Amino acid sequence: MEATIEEITKALDSERTPLISVLHAVQAELGYLSTEGLKIVAKKLDIPLSKVYGVATFYTLLDTEEKGENVIRLCESAPCHIKGATNILTELQDKLDIDVGETTDDNKFSLEMTSCLGICAVAPAIMINGTVYGNLTSKKLDSILDRY
Repeated sequence: MEATIEEITKALDSERTPLISVLHAVQAELGYLSTEGLKIVAKKLDIPLSKVYGVATFYTLLDTEEKGENVIRLCESAPCHIKGATNILTELQDKLDIDVGETTDDNKFSLEMTSCLGICAVAPAIMINGTVYGNLTSKKLDSILDRY
């Protein structure tokens, strides 16, 4: 793990403030940001661990706990809420048999809420592993989940 994080920090050290980029890259490589991983990032970037942990826990797209193979993030912004995000949430909970913050028994899906995904014109929306889907309906949700 340390060698991987060292490679990432070296690759991004030309950035003026590389912390968020490093955390995203470490998460992409290792799946999530473990306590040990955060300590290594702090050491390699010469930043206090408290700052690294604060950033890692502030942003909803960064995970400090292990998640399922596919992380579904449902937008909870006002436009998505008005356009039916609560109905999509109920359907996701029923289809996956999990609640927000949980992972399916087969470790295939984790369900999370997130702030605005930036595609309010096609609300309601979800993001699965970085891919965003909008204009959600029950039928669309089924076909999207079938891809995973």
